[in-house]
Amino acid sequence: MTAILLVLIGMLLLLNILQWIYRKKRAKQLSYMIDKLTSIMDSSPQEQLLLFTEDREYRRLLNTINRLLSQNRQSIAGFARTENAMRRMLANISHDLKTPLTVVLGYIETLNRQPDLSSQERERLLNKVHMKAIEIVELINRFFDLAKLESGDKEIPLTRIHINEMARNSMLMFYDMIESEGLQAVIDIPDTPLYAWGNEEALSRALNNVLSNAVRYGALGKVIGLNVRSNDDRVLIEIWDKGKGIHEREQALIFERMYTLEDSRNKSFQGSGLGLTITKRLVELMGGEIRVTSKPHEQTVFTISLKRLS
Repeated sequence: MTAILLVLIGMLLLLNILQWIYRKKRAKQLSYMIDKLTSIMDSSPQEQLLLFTEDREYRRLLNTINRLLSQNRQSIAGFARTENAMRRMLANISHDLKTPLTVVLGYIETLNRQPDLSSQERERLLNKVHMKAIEIVELINRFFDLAKLESGDKEIPLTRIHINEMARNSMLMFYDMIESEGLQAVIDIPDTPLYAWGNEEALSRALNNVLSNAVRYGALGKVIGLNVRSNDDRVLIEIWDKGKGIHEREQALIFERMYTLEDSRNKSFQGSGLGLTITKRLVELMGGEIRVTSKPHEQTVFTISLKRLS
């Protein structure tokens, strides 16, 4: 009996010693994890938390922590991109507002300093001031529109829309402009009605933005085209030109806020850099997508894809 009691006491002591060793080991591992995690957060955001352990719960904890570190890295990178985009956007906004305002002030100064101007010249300058003021208001309205789209304040109810008719109407709006620029219009719209899930106002604005862009940048190719086609589940609207095109490095950037191609700062290529950004947001709110492919001086194609309805 005494021997059995001694064996039990020995086993309890051994168990207590093993538990103490295990707790001490876990405490050491936990202390290492805390110190290492603090170091990573303070100075090495690209690093991961590594610990060799057979403890399954610790491995789960490590996986969770490393996922959080990965999300934190993505958040930091996203914040940096947003911050850079905001800086670039503010610089471009300042530029785009300053240019017409400077012109307006110049005309007003001329009117003030030369009271003896003829009524015809005075009227001409006032018309210039009026045109520039309208340009400023339109630019500000684009900023507000983009802000509403990105904040989710602008509701776009979706319905069944007739794509063939909308594409024809959009092309007709630009037909006179295309002809006045000496361009050829190539239209390929099927007779069979095609319907898609979308919003007429949003799609009309998106098409007008892309067509305006094609006329502005593709005029050198002397042709502007619009194709409508479909597959089993999508309706595709393609607007194309054979102008100077978009280099591959710029194709991923043209839908960003305030991004403009190099020539857009020239007088004949004026643009706010917001048209394609707004277009992308509108198309996405309709559950669609817009993409671009381009071979300079061969063909540049903007494709709007929407869900097809029977």
